[in-house]
Amino acid sequence: MDERRTVKVSKYLSKHLRHEPGRIGLVLDPHGWVPVDALLEACARHGFTLTRDELEHVVAVNDKRRFTVDGDRIRANQGHSVTVDLDLPPAEPPAYLYHGTVARALDAIRAEGLRPMGRHHVHLSPDRGTAVRVGARRGTPVVLAVDAGAMHRAGHLFHVSANGVWLTDAVPPAFLRLRD
Repeated sequence: MDERRTVKVSKYLSKHLRHEPGRIGLVLDPHGWVPVDALLEACARHGFTLTRDELEHVVAVNDKRRFTVDGDRIRANQGHSVTVDLDLPPAEPPAYLYHGTVARALDAIRAEGLRPMGRHHVHLSPDRGTAVRVGARRGTPVVLAVDAGAMHRAGHLFHVSANGVWLTDAVPPAFLRLRD
């Protein structure tokens, strides 16, 4: 499969497994899973024909490991705006995690911290490089260091998704190191 098709399929899957499953007639189970056959049938009914081989290719080569296939079912690993319980156990984070953003968001972040916005959790990266790539999607990146160890000691819960993205409900400003 060529790179353009891989990206197109990945975006299509993200949209429908994370944000708008009902748009193509999918019903996610409470943990975000949907049968692969139901997904492929829904895609075909809505003019986006996708083979099982293409689906498996996209899951395997996606650099962000956005999806997990478990037997005959698939789900997005995180980033949902629809209600799902990913059933991730609490995890002790490393001392620091990172968040990529852009300069225009810094005033709001200074005032309110990091909020999940339209998602269920704030997404944090385990390394600066990943945070730079995340921030660069919206412009010139700014990387914020999150004192995750201190947050954890203060009682904030963290979870880590199947693809290594750290999730938490919010990051108060006191736990952020802002670098302009």
